[in-house]
Amino acid sequence: MPESTLSLETASRILRAVKVRLIALGERQRWDELIRCHHYLGLRCLGGRNLRYVAEWEGRWLALLGWQAAALKCQARDAWIGWPPHLQFQRLHLIANNARFLLLPDVRLPHLASRLLALNLRRLSADWQAAYGHPLLLAETFVDPARFRGTCYRAANWLLLGTTRGYAKSAQSYFFHNQPKQLWVYPLHRCARQWLVDPTEQPSWRCTMNLRALNTRQLEDLHQRLRTLPDTRKPRGVRHRLAAVLTIAVAAVLCGAKAYTALAEYAQSLSPDQLKRLGARYNRCTKRFEPPSEPTLRRVIQSANAEAVDQMLGQWLLSVTGPDDPVAVDGKTLRGARRQGGQVHLLSAFLQHQAVTVAQREVDSKTNEIPEIKPLLEPLPLKGRLVTADALHTQRETARWLVKEKKADYLFTAKDNQPTLHDDIAALDERDFSPSG
Repeated sequence: MPESTLSLETASRILRAVKVRLIALGERQRWDELIRCHHYLGLRCLGGRNLRYVAEWEGRWLALLGWQAAALKCQARDAWIGWPPHLQFQRLHLIANNARFLLLPDVRLPHLASRLLALNLRRLSADWQAAYGHPLLLAETFVDPARFRGTCYRAANWLLLGTTRGYAKSAQSYFFHNQPKQLWVYPLHRCARQWLVDPTEQPSWRCTMNLRALNTRQLEDLHQRLRTLPDTRKPRGVRHRLAAVLTIAVAAVLCGAKAYTALAEYAQSLSPDQLKRLGARYNRCTKRFEPPSEPTLRRVIQSANAEAVDQMLGQWLLSVTGPDDPVAVDGKTLRGARRQGGQVHLLSAFLQHQAVTVAQREVDSKTNEIPEIKPLLEPLPLKGRLVTADALHTQRETARWLVKEKKADYLFTAKDNQPTLHDDIAALDERDFSPSG
Protein backbone atom coordinates (compact mmCIF):
# COMPACT_ATOMS: atom_id res chain seq x y z
CA MET A 1 0.00 0.00 0.00
CA PRO A 2 2.57 2.63 -1.08
CA GLU A 3 1.48 6.16 -0.30
CA SER A 4 2.25 7.44 -3.79
CA THR A 5 -0.15 5.01 -5.43
CA LEU A 6 -3.18 6.00 -3.34
CA SER A 7 -5.55 8.78 -4.25
CA LEU A 8 -6.85 11.10 -1.56
CA GLU A 9 -10.29 9.54 -1.86
CA THR A 10 -8.93 6.00 -1.48
CA ALA A 11 -6.81 6.97 1.52
CA SER A 12 -9.80 8.62 3.17
CA ARG A 13 -11.95 5.55 2.52
CA ILE A 14 -9.34 3.26 4.12
CA LEU A 15 -9.05 5.48 7.20
CA ARG A 16 -12.81 5.38 7.68
CA ALA A 17 -13.02 1.60 7.21
CA VAL A 18 -9.96 0.46 9.18
CA LYS A 19 -10.73 -1.54 12.33
CA VAL A 20 -8.69 -2.17 15.49
CA ARG A 21 -9.47 -5.43 17.28
CA LEU A 22 -7.97 -7.87 19.75
CA ILE A 23 -6.07 -10.71 18.14
CA ALA A 24 -7.85 -14.05 17.93
CA LEU A 25 -6.62 -17.09 19.86
CA GLY A 26 -4.71 -18.55 16.92
CA GLU A 27 -3.12 -15.27 15.80
CA ARG A 28 -0.64 -14.71 18.62
CA GLN A 29 2.25 -16.54 16.96
CA ARG A 30 1.86 -14.47 13.80
CA TRP A 31 1.61 -11.24 15.83
CA ASP A 32 4.72 -12.08 17.84
CA GLU A 33 6.75 -13.04 14.79
CA LEU A 34 5.90 -9.81 12.96
CA ILE A 35 6.94 -7.75 15.98
CA ARG A 36 10.18 -9.68 16.31
CA CYS A 37 11.00 -9.22 12.64
CA HIS A 38 9.99 -5.60 12.06
CA HIS A 39 9.99 -3.69 15.38
CA TYR A 40 13.35 -2.17 16.31
CA LEU A 41 13.00 -3.46 19.90
CA GLY A 42 12.01 -6.96 18.85
CA LEU A 43 9.97 -8.94 21.38
CA ARG A 44 10.78 -11.09 24.37
CA CYS A 45 7.45 -10.74 26.11
CA LEU A 46 4.88 -8.17 27.17
CA GLY A 47 5.29 -7.62 30.90
CA GLY A 48 2.47 -8.38 33.35
CA ARG A 49 -1.11 -8.02 32.21
CA ASN A 50 -1.18 -7.35 28.50
CA LEU A 51 -3.34 -7.10 25.39
CA ARG A 52 -2.42 -7.49 21.73
CA TYR A 53 -4.29 -5.65 18.95
CA VAL A 54 -4.24 -5.75 15.19
CA ALA A 55 -5.44 -3.04 12.80
CA GLU A 56 -6.91 -4.43 9.60
CA TRP A 57 -8.67 -3.26 6.47
CA GLU A 58 -10.64 -5.73 4.34
CA GLY A 59 -8.88 -8.60 6.11
CA ARG A 60 -5.38 -7.20 5.56
CA TRP A 61 -3.18 -6.49 8.57
CA LEU A 62 -1.92 -2.90 8.57
CA ALA A 63 -0.49 -2.40 12.07
CA LEU A 64 0.08 -4.08 15.43
CA LEU A 65 -0.32 -2.58 18.90
CA GLY A 66 0.73 -4.15 22.20
CA TRP A 67 -0.13 -3.02 25.74
CA GLN A 68 1.42 -4.17 29.00
CA ALA A 69 1.65 -3.24 32.68
CA ALA A 70 2.83 0.29 33.43
CA ALA A 71 6.39 1.19 34.35
CA LEU A 72 6.98 0.70 38.08
CA LYS A 73 8.58 4.13 38.50
CA CYS A 74 8.74 7.17 36.25
CA GLN A 75 9.64 10.49 37.81
CA ALA A 76 7.90 12.67 35.21
CA ARG A 77 4.69 10.63 35.31
CA ASP A 78 4.57 10.34 39.08
CA ALA A 79 5.19 14.08 39.49
CA TRP A 80 2.44 14.90 36.98
CA ILE A 81 -0.05 12.64 38.78
CA GLY A 82 1.09 13.81 42.20
CA TRP A 83 0.34 10.59 44.05
CA PRO A 84 2.09 9.52 47.27
CA PRO A 85 4.05 6.23 47.25
CA HIS A 86 1.33 4.18 48.96
CA LEU A 87 -1.29 5.25 46.38
CA GLN A 88 1.15 4.64 43.55
CA PHE A 89 1.50 1.04 44.70
CA GLN A 90 -2.29 0.63 44.95
CA ARG A 91 -3.25 2.36 41.67
CA LEU A 92 -0.44 1.43 39.29
CA HIS A 93 -2.58 -1.31 37.75
CA LEU A 94 -4.93 1.42 36.45
CA ILE A 95 -2.24 2.51 33.96
CA ALA A 96 -1.27 0.60 30.81
CA ASN A 97 1.86 1.04 28.73
CA ASN A 98 1.83 1.09 24.93
CA ALA A 99 4.92 -1.11 24.67
CA ARG A 100 4.73 -1.85 20.93
CA PHE A 101 3.26 0.07 17.98
CA LEU A 102 4.23 -1.14 14.54
CA LEU A 103 3.03 -0.09 11.09
CA LEU A 104 3.87 -3.01 8.85
CA PRO A 105 6.66 -2.27 6.34
CA ASP A 106 4.52 -2.11 3.19
CA VAL A 107 1.94 0.25 4.77
CA ARG A 108 2.26 3.95 3.90
CA LEU A 109 -0.86 5.98 4.56
CA PRO A 110 -1.11 9.58 5.83
CA HIS A 111 -2.61 9.99 9.32
CA LEU A 112 -2.97 6.21 9.77
CA ALA A 113 -0.92 6.01 12.98
CA SER A 114 -2.87 8.69 14.84
CA ARG A 115 -6.16 7.23 13.57
CA LEU A 116 -5.25 3.77 14.90
CA LEU A 117 -4.21 5.17 18.28
CA ALA A 118 -7.55 6.95 18.60
CA LEU A 119 -9.50 3.80 17.68
CA ASN A 120 -7.46 1.69 20.10
CA LEU A 121 -7.88 4.11 23.01
CA ARG A 122 -11.66 4.13 22.59
CA ARG A 123 -11.90 0.45 23.45
CA LEU A 124 -8.78 -0.13 25.57
CA SER A 125 -10.33 0.34 29.02
CA ALA A 126 -13.38 -1.81 28.22
CA ASP A 127 -11.19 -4.60 26.84
CA TRP A 128 -8.98 -4.43 29.93
CA GLN A 129 -12.08 -4.59 32.13
CA ALA A 130 -13.30 -7.70 30.30
CA ALA A 131 -9.91 -9.41 30.51
CA TYR A 132 -8.74 -8.43 33.99
CA GLY A 133 -11.77 -7.19 35.91
CA HIS A 134 -10.90 -3.50 36.27
CA PRO A 135 -10.82 -0.43 33.99
CA LEU A 136 -7.87 1.75 33.01
CA LEU A 137 -7.55 5.45 33.77
CA LEU A 138 -4.33 6.37 31.99
CA ALA A 139 -2.26 5.24 29.01
CA GLU A 140 1.48 5.86 28.76
CA THR A 141 4.26 5.23 26.28
CA PHE A 142 7.98 5.91 25.88
CA VAL A 143 9.37 7.26 22.59
CA ASP A 144 13.04 7.17 21.65
CA PRO A 145 13.79 10.72 20.38
CA ALA A 146 16.84 9.46 18.53
CA ARG A 147 14.53 7.49 16.23
CA PHE A 148 11.10 9.15 16.37
CA ARG A 149 9.51 12.52 17.05
CA GLY A 150 6.26 11.22 18.53
CA THR A 151 4.20 12.96 15.86
CA CYS A 152 1.40 10.38 15.84
CA TYR A 153 1.00 10.64 19.63
CA ARG A 154 0.87 14.41 19.45
CA ALA A 155 -1.72 14.20 16.65
CA ALA A 156 -3.79 11.80 18.78
CA ASN A 157 -3.81 14.37 21.64
CA TRP A 158 -1.34 12.63 23.94
CA LEU A 159 0.52 14.81 26.45
CA LEU A 160 4.32 15.07 26.46
CA LEU A 161 5.44 15.14 30.10
CA GLY A 162 9.20 15.21 29.63
CA THR A 163 12.05 12.74 29.33
CA THR A 164 13.29 9.89 31.47
CA ARG A 165 16.71 9.90 33.12
CA GLY A 166 18.05 7.02 31.06
CA TYR A 167 17.63 4.17 33.50
CA ALA A 168 16.01 0.77 32.96
CA LYS A 169 14.89 -1.90 35.42
CA SER A 170 16.62 -5.28 35.42
CA ALA A 171 15.41 -7.85 37.95
CA GLN A 172 15.43 -6.03 41.31
CA SER A 173 17.79 -3.19 40.36
CA TYR A 174 18.17 -0.36 37.84
CA PHE A 175 21.00 0.22 35.37
CA PHE A 176 21.99 3.32 33.42
CA HIS A 177 21.71 2.89 29.64
CA ASN A 178 22.07 6.61 28.75
CA GLN A 179 19.14 6.55 26.30
CA PRO A 180 16.52 8.96 27.69
CA LYS A 181 13.01 8.50 26.31
CA GLN A 182 10.16 10.91 25.87
CA LEU A 183 7.20 10.15 28.12
CA TRP A 184 3.72 10.59 26.62
CA VAL A 185 0.45 9.99 28.49
CA TYR A 186 -3.22 9.97 27.56
CA PRO A 187 -5.99 10.22 30.20
CA LEU A 188 -8.70 7.68 29.41
CA HIS A 189 -11.17 9.62 31.56
CA ARG A 190 -11.47 13.35 32.10
CA CYS A 191 -11.13 12.78 35.88
CA ALA A 192 -8.25 10.31 35.58
CA ARG A 193 -5.63 12.48 37.24
CA GLN A 194 -8.00 13.43 40.05
CA TRP A 195 -9.07 9.84 40.69
CA LEU A 196 -5.52 8.49 40.77
CA VAL A 197 -4.74 10.70 43.80
CA ASP A 198 -8.15 10.33 45.46
CA PRO A 199 -7.66 8.47 48.78
CA THR A 200 -11.12 6.87 48.39
CA GLU A 201 -10.85 3.71 46.35
CA GLN A 202 -13.66 2.74 44.00
CA PRO A 203 -14.61 -0.97 44.19
CA SER A 204 -14.46 -1.24 40.39
CA TRP A 205 -10.74 -0.34 40.49
CA ARG A 206 -9.71 -3.37 42.49
CA CYS A 207 -7.28 -5.67 40.76
CA THR A 208 -9.48 -8.78 40.63
CA MET A 209 -10.90 -11.30 38.23
CA ASN A 210 -14.06 -10.21 36.46
CA LEU A 211 -17.09 -12.36 37.26
CA ARG A 212 -18.94 -11.02 34.22
CA ALA A 213 -16.19 -12.43 32.01
CA LEU A 214 -17.11 -15.93 33.22
CA ASN A 215 -19.81 -17.73 31.31
CA THR A 216 -22.58 -19.89 32.76
CA ARG A 217 -20.73 -23.12 32.00
CA GLN A 218 -17.66 -22.00 33.96
CA LEU A 219 -19.73 -20.98 36.99
CA GLU A 220 -21.69 -24.22 36.83
CA ASP A 221 -18.37 -26.10 36.72
CA LEU A 222 -17.27 -24.32 39.92
CA HIS A 223 -20.61 -25.16 41.55
CA GLN A 224 -20.35 -28.83 40.56
CA ARG A 225 -16.81 -29.09 41.93
CA LEU A 226 -17.88 -27.62 45.27
CA ARG A 227 -20.88 -29.97 45.46
CA THR A 228 -18.48 -32.89 45.92
CA LEU A 229 -17.38 -31.50 49.29
CA PRO A 230 -19.02 -33.16 52.32
CA ASP A 231 -21.43 -30.97 54.28
CA THR A 232 -20.59 -31.36 57.97
CA ARG A 233 -23.47 -29.17 59.19
CA LYS A 234 -26.39 -30.67 61.07
CA PRO A 235 -29.35 -31.07 58.66
CA ARG A 236 -31.81 -29.32 60.97
CA GLY A 237 -32.20 -25.65 60.09
CA VAL A 238 -30.06 -25.77 56.94
CA ARG A 239 -31.58 -23.48 54.29
CA HIS A 240 -28.69 -22.85 51.91
CA ARG A 241 -26.70 -25.64 50.30
CA LEU A 242 -22.97 -25.74 51.08
CA ALA A 243 -21.95 -25.53 47.41
CA ALA A 244 -24.19 -22.51 46.78
CA VAL A 245 -22.81 -20.55 49.74
CA LEU A 246 -19.21 -21.35 48.82
CA THR A 247 -19.78 -20.49 45.15
CA ILE A 248 -21.19 -17.08 46.08
CA ALA A 249 -18.31 -16.52 48.51
CA VAL A 250 -15.72 -17.41 45.87
CA ALA A 251 -17.38 -15.09 43.34
CA ALA A 252 -17.38 -12.27 45.92
CA VAL A 253 -13.68 -12.72 46.70
CA LEU A 254 -12.80 -12.76 42.99
CA CYS A 255 -14.65 -9.46 42.65
CA GLY A 256 -12.71 -7.83 45.50
CA ALA A 257 -14.59 -8.60 48.73
CA LYS A 258 -12.22 -9.14 51.65
CA ALA A 259 -14.42 -9.38 54.79
CA TYR A 260 -17.58 -11.23 55.79
CA THR A 261 -19.60 -8.03 55.67
CA ALA A 262 -18.32 -7.37 52.15
CA LEU A 263 -19.25 -10.93 51.14
CA ALA A 264 -22.80 -10.39 52.39
CA GLU A 265 -23.08 -7.02 50.65
CA TYR A 266 -21.93 -8.62 47.42
CA ALA A 267 -24.47 -11.42 47.79
CA GLN A 268 -27.27 -8.90 48.41
CA SER A 269 -26.27 -6.92 45.30
CA LEU A 270 -26.63 -9.88 42.94
CA SER A 271 -29.49 -9.90 40.46
CA PRO A 272 -31.94 -12.85 40.35
CA ASP A 273 -30.21 -14.14 37.23
CA GLN A 274 -26.78 -13.96 38.90
CA LEU A 275 -28.09 -15.72 42.00
CA LYS A 276 -29.44 -18.46 39.79
CA ARG A 277 -26.09 -18.83 38.03
CA LEU A 278 -24.33 -19.12 41.38
CA GLY A 279 -26.72 -21.78 42.70
CA ALA A 280 -28.60 -19.73 45.32
CA ARG A 281 -31.64 -21.08 47.20
CA TYR A 282 -35.01 -20.67 45.47
CA ASN A 283 -37.89 -19.69 47.78
CA ARG A 284 -41.09 -21.24 46.44
CA CYS A 285 -43.26 -18.91 48.53
CA THR A 286 -41.75 -15.64 47.38
CA LYS A 287 -40.72 -17.14 44.00
CA ARG A 288 -37.29 -15.52 44.32
CA PHE A 289 -33.69 -16.64 44.63
CA GLU A 290 -32.41 -15.70 48.08
CA PRO A 291 -28.79 -14.79 48.91
CA PRO A 292 -27.16 -16.13 52.10
CA SER A 293 -26.84 -13.70 55.01
CA GLU A 294 -23.60 -12.60 56.67
CA PRO A 295 -23.94 -15.07 59.61
CA THR A 296 -24.61 -17.90 57.16
CA LEU A 297 -21.58 -17.02 55.06
CA ARG A 298 -19.42 -16.78 58.17
CA ARG A 299 -20.54 -20.12 59.65
CA VAL A 300 -20.25 -22.03 56.37
CA ILE A 301 -16.80 -20.68 55.52
CA GLN A 302 -15.43 -21.32 58.99
CA SER A 303 -16.72 -24.91 59.05
CA ALA A 304 -15.69 -25.85 55.50
CA ASN A 305 -12.63 -27.96 54.73
CA ALA A 306 -10.27 -25.12 53.79
CA GLU A 307 -7.64 -27.37 52.23
CA ALA A 308 -10.16 -29.15 49.98
CA VAL A 309 -11.80 -25.87 48.93
CA ASP A 310 -8.40 -24.36 48.17
CA GLN A 311 -7.41 -27.32 46.02
CA MET A 312 -10.66 -27.35 44.05
CA LEU A 313 -10.58 -23.61 43.55
CA GLY A 314 -7.03 -23.76 42.21
CA GLN A 315 -7.95 -26.42 39.67
CA TRP A 316 -11.02 -24.44 38.62
CA LEU A 317 -9.06 -21.20 38.19
CA LEU A 318 -6.65 -22.97 35.87
CA SER A 319 -9.58 -24.27 33.83
CA VAL A 320 -11.09 -20.80 33.25
CA THR A 321 -7.84 -19.01 32.39
CA GLY A 322 -6.05 -19.36 29.10
CA PRO A 323 -2.92 -21.50 28.71
CA ASP A 324 -0.96 -18.31 27.96
CA ASP A 325 -1.06 -17.34 31.66
CA PRO A 326 2.11 -18.80 33.22
CA VAL A 327 2.17 -20.39 36.67
CA ALA A 328 4.87 -19.02 38.97
CA VAL A 329 6.19 -20.89 42.01
CA ASP A 330 7.67 -18.94 44.90
CA GLY A 331 8.10 -19.32 48.63
CA LYS A 332 7.58 -16.67 51.29
CA THR A 333 7.79 -16.52 55.07
CA LEU A 334 4.58 -15.16 56.63
CA ARG A 335 5.27 -12.09 58.71
CA GLY A 336 4.03 -12.47 62.28
CA ALA A 337 2.93 -16.11 61.84
CA ARG A 338 4.82 -18.54 64.07
CA ARG A 339 4.60 -22.16 65.14
CA GLN A 340 6.51 -24.02 67.80
CA GLY A 341 9.29 -24.81 65.34
CA GLY A 342 9.62 -21.25 64.02
CA GLN A 343 7.99 -18.96 61.48
CA VAL A 344 5.47 -20.27 58.95
CA HIS A 345 6.85 -20.61 55.41
CA LEU A 346 4.53 -21.19 52.44
CA LEU A 347 5.35 -22.38 48.93
CA SER A 348 2.75 -20.99 46.53
CA ALA A 349 1.81 -21.35 42.87
CA PHE A 350 0.01 -18.42 41.31
CA LEU A 351 -1.16 -17.17 37.92
CA GLN A 352 1.19 -14.40 36.83
CA HIS A 353 -1.32 -12.39 34.77
CA GLN A 354 -4.24 -12.73 37.17
CA ALA A 355 -2.10 -12.51 40.34
CA VAL A 356 -4.29 -15.25 41.85
CA THR A 357 -2.92 -18.09 44.00
CA VAL A 358 -3.98 -21.52 42.71
CA ALA A 359 -2.12 -23.72 45.22
CA GLN A 360 -0.11 -23.33 48.39
CA ARG A 361 1.70 -25.66 50.74
CA GLU A 362 3.38 -25.14 54.08
CA VAL A 363 7.09 -25.97 54.08
CA ASP A 364 8.38 -27.62 57.24
CA SER A 365 11.16 -25.72 58.95
CA LYS A 366 13.35 -28.85 58.90
CA THR A 367 13.30 -29.16 55.12
CA ASN A 368 13.35 -26.77 52.14
CA GLU A 369 11.20 -25.93 49.12
CA ILE A 370 12.78 -28.37 46.64
CA PRO A 371 10.95 -31.60 47.66
CA GLU A 372 7.68 -29.68 48.12
CA ILE A 373 7.27 -28.43 44.54
CA LYS A 374 5.97 -31.76 43.22
CA PRO A 375 3.22 -32.18 45.88
CA LEU A 376 2.32 -28.52 45.32
CA LEU A 377 1.84 -28.86 41.54
CA GLU A 378 0.64 -32.47 41.38
CA PRO A 379 -3.13 -31.72 41.62
CA LEU A 380 -3.00 -28.88 39.05
CA PRO A 381 -3.75 -29.39 35.33
CA LEU A 382 -0.61 -27.86 33.83
CA LYS A 383 -0.62 -29.36 30.34
CA GLY A 384 0.64 -26.77 27.86
CA ARG A 385 1.40 -24.14 30.51
CA LEU A 386 4.68 -22.47 31.38
CA VAL A 387 5.91 -22.95 34.95
CA THR A 388 8.48 -20.48 36.27
CA ALA A 389 10.55 -20.69 39.45
CA ASP A 390 13.67 -19.18 40.97
CA ALA A 391 17.15 -20.68 40.91
CA LEU A 392 16.48 -22.87 43.96
CA HIS A 393 14.23 -25.09 41.81
CA THR A 394 16.65 -25.38 38.88
CA GLN A 395 16.87 -29.14 39.33
CA ARG A 396 17.02 -31.81 36.62
CA GLU A 397 14.48 -34.03 38.36
CA THR A 398 11.97 -31.17 38.70
CA ALA A 399 12.36 -30.17 35.06
CA ARG A 400 12.05 -33.78 33.90
CA TRP A 401 8.91 -34.30 36.01
CA LEU A 402 7.23 -31.15 34.65
CA VAL A 403 7.87 -32.14 31.02
CA LYS A 404 7.17 -35.87 31.19
CA GLU A 405 4.52 -36.15 33.88
CA LYS A 406 2.69 -32.81 33.73
CA LYS A 407 3.23 -32.10 29.99
CA ALA A 408 4.23 -28.53 30.90
CA ASP A 409 7.05 -26.19 29.91
CA TYR A 410 9.42 -24.62 32.41
CA LEU A 411 11.58 -21.51 32.76
CA PHE A 412 14.19 -21.73 35.52
CA THR A 413 17.05 -19.40 36.44
CA ALA A 414 20.63 -20.66 36.23
CA LYS A 415 23.08 -18.84 38.51
CA ASP A 416 26.76 -19.08 39.30
CA ASN A 417 26.10 -21.49 42.18
CA GLN A 418 25.66 -24.15 39.48
CA PRO A 419 28.85 -23.41 37.51
CA THR A 420 28.71 -26.42 35.19
CA LEU A 421 25.12 -25.76 34.10
CA HIS A 422 25.81 -22.02 33.83
CA ASP A 423 28.83 -22.62 31.58
CA ASP A 424 26.94 -25.15 29.43
CA ILE A 425 24.16 -22.66 28.79
CA ALA A 426 26.64 -19.86 28.03
CA ALA A 427 28.32 -22.09 25.44
CA LEU A 428 25.09 -22.72 23.54
CA ASP A 429 24.31 -20.82 20.37
CA GLU A 430 21.29 -18.49 20.49
CA ARG A 431 19.59 -20.55 17.78
CA ASP A 432 19.46 -23.51 20.18
CA PHE A 433 16.89 -21.58 22.22
CA SER A 434 14.56 -20.83 19.28
CA PRO A 435 11.12 -22.41 19.64
CA SER A 436 10.31 -25.22 17.27
CA GLY A 437 7.54 -24.99 14.69
